[in-house]
Amino acid sequence: MRTHAQAVVIGGGVIGCSILYHLAKLGWSEVVLLERDELTSGSTWHAAANIHGLHDSTNISRLQHYTMTLYKELEAETGQSCGVFQPGSLYLAQTEAREYQLRLQEAKARRYGMNFHEVSRDEAERLHPLVDFTGIRCIMYEPDGGNVDPSGVTNAYAVGARQRGAEIHRFTPVTATEAQPDGTWIVRTPKGDIRTPWVVNAAGLWGREVAALAGLDLPLIPTEHQYFVTETIAEIAGMECRLPSVADRDGEYYLRQEGQGLLVGAYERDVRFWAEDGTPQGFGHELFPDDLDRIEDNVMRAIDRVPVIGTAGIKRVINGPMIWSPDSAALMGPVPELPGYFCCNGIIPGFSQSGGLGRLAAEWMVEGEPSLDMFGWDLARFGAWAGKDFTKARVGDQYAHRFKIHFPGEEREAGRPVRTRPVYEMQSSMGAVFGLNYGWEHPLYFDADTPDSAGFTRQPWWDSVGREARALRETGGIIDISNFAKYRVVGPGAEDWLNALFANRMPRAVGRSCLTPLIGKRGGIAGDFTVTRLGEEEFWVLGSGMAERYHQRFFRAVPLPESTRFDSLTEAVCGFNLAGPQSRALLETLTDADLSNETFPFFRSRRITVAGIGCVAIRVSFTGDLGWELHCAEADQLALYTALIEAGQGMGIGPVGSRALMSLRVEKGYGSWGRDYSPEYWPQESGLDGLIRADKDFLNKDAWLAIKDKPARERMVMLEIDATIADATGGEPIFLPDGTPVGQVSSGAYGYSVGASLAIAYLKTDYATPGTEVTVAILGQPHEAKVLSKPPFDPEGLRLRDRHPVCEPAE
Repeated sequence: MRTHAQAVVIGGGVIGCSILYHLAKLGWSEVVLLERDELTSGSTWHAAANIHGLHDSTNISRLQHYTMTLYKELEAETGQSCGVFQPGSLYLAQTEAREYQLRLQEAKARRYGMNFHEVSRDEAERLHPLVDFTGIRCIMYEPDGGNVDPSGVTNAYAVGARQRGAEIHRFTPVTATEAQPDGTWIVRTPKGDIRTPWVVNAAGLWGREVAALAGLDLPLIPTEHQYFVTETIAEIAGMECRLPSVADRDGEYYLRQEGQGLLVGAYERDVRFWAEDGTPQGFGHELFPDDLDRIEDNVMRAIDRVPVIGTAGIKRVINGPMIWSPDSAALMGPVPELPGYFCCNGIIPGFSQSGGLGRLAAEWMVEGEPSLDMFGWDLARFGAWAGKDFTKARVGDQYAHRFKIHFPGEEREAGRPVRTRPVYEMQSSMGAVFGLNYGWEHPLYFDADTPDSAGFTRQPWWDSVGREARALRETGGIIDISNFAKYRVVGPGAEDWLNALFANRMPRAVGRSCLTPLIGKRGGIAGDFTVTRLGEEEFWVLGSGMAERYHQRFFRAVPLPESTRFDSLTEAVCGFNLAGPQSRALLETLTDADLSNETFPFFRSRRITVAGIGCVAIRVSFTGDLGWELHCAEADQLALYTALIEAGQGMGIGPVGSRALMSLRVEKGYGSWGRDYSPEYWPQESGLDGLIRADKDFLNKDAWLAIKDKPARERMVMLEIDATIADATGGEPIFLPDGTPVGQVSSGAYGYSVGASLAIAYLKTDYATPGTEVTVAILGQPHEAKVLSKPPFDPEGLRLRDRHPVCEPAE
């Protein structure tokens, strides 16, 4: 066994072996995989191993498509059979919402050249004559869908890795992972120790236990999951072709051919957790006792759809464990607090995702960043707030509603609230309806008489949100921005450190602010921040709250100078954005500070007292209107909010939620990180290249220099869409009128104050010109749209700077 390795992968399931294979494929031949038992032990060996390419997330669809196409290549490369069956998959929609989902997925597939299309009932009956398609609104067909052999795939990855020089050691448990002062790790085993710069936790059911060796808690919990295989069915035995699998997610079951029978699986509402306090070390290839009564309702729906199931005998039942994250997506990426420690845990559709996960993980370690933006899978989306109670509640909800549609902007109640601010009870009493943002409860809108709901079309709260947005444009509004990430950098090296981190030059004068990109390893946008100089040696930095843990990786990459401090203020400091044409008038009733344009112009900051409370005030607003951000100590939040609300009552100024803010910032054309700004997009594509200073060094400047003179592949544009019952939300593909794919929406909303359905989007450069006519696949159907020359609201920024009399909002 090697004593030194470029990476040590812990776990010999399909994910660990895929990561090992892809690391070797990218040129790291000195890599080692350690498995406590046999390869495939744990969850891999008993998986149903279905493969499908379609997903609501475009990037996950791309990775699943990569995985599906990889298996036959892997067979040819290694000589190891993967047991690939690809008779296709049929996706059924019983409801209008499911039809919208499938049509949108079909449009996304069409954009990337994936084979997924609608078929008629006659064609579906020809493909699968055993299915009763009565009541089905829409049928989609994926010709490459099917299943693989779990053992064959895992061993093919292992063979491919060995052929490139990798080592695999079975029956070699890891007993310790110890971080060393030089940044490397020592992985200890009974057969010897290995020193490595990268530890990869791909331990599946034992992911929690392996993480604990490094002092890390992962939000994971296992559940039982059952499927069964029928005896031979005469109708299938007599067929010459293999039947396609059936995804009837409204029926909450799945099925496919297995031998000459059918495999039927279900995610039932009666969830059974397992090994809540830790997976037994001796567990390997065991199964749980059968408990088919628990999935009876699901099976009866399957029988209604495929009647032959009801008369078939049961050949065997598989009831085994799966381990879940709180949102059923992978926990993937380098641990921000543990340099050199990489996780890839909580994988559910492992055989649809194994290749993509392995490729991304290898890119991340070898090249410094994955080629696709996968923040939705990044373990940094959860923090310490995602404890055991939250994880259990969310996993229970995810399992029981495995096939429930995840609608855009949907908020699920399980496990909440986790973290609340002092104003939570007051906002509740004012009718706030809350959402979840990195563990924090924050107001979505204020109308308790209109409960939150989710769907692809405009929901009942659409009018409530519109009232808030229009009120802010007409008079003003108060937005809780406490969930923004807030940092303070203090000391003699503060300016130099920030300049070494960010691409823009830091403000040189006290009271000045700047916008700045953070550049990623491939030259893309890893973040966008507002930096304010509050003192000669004191700076405040504001960024995305949901990305605070994600951005720690970048902050830690630049050594902090001696006698300089960097502190997160996100928990200790709260804030409100007071915005709108009457915001100055309201604020002047609560402070003696001079708020005039001459004394307090746009993008300036200072410490002021508001209603007797010390605040950091920044003349800026994400609404695009006149406004101030007011940041105060958490202990003062309730008093400040009370003062603002009471002062606003006589002026028609009230609370405004985050959904109205989405509309306001979209109609202003303001991008948002995680939606419009991403590591996949270059600064010149996002319109942020003007904020980069080439005459200084900054983090990843070499990556930016490598792409800065390349022509933009796509450009960020504004679209006005002809839509009446639904608006773009993000991810909708965009086509020319002749069907040629040219881009996708990054953000969308109805612009209440301009009376138009709008989107921020990326289009191929040749088509990103004003007046270009395109179609946007809202609800999966083409909606006519055109490229605007400028944002529809205040394109010159006159209201933001208060440089002209208050104008009336558009009808």
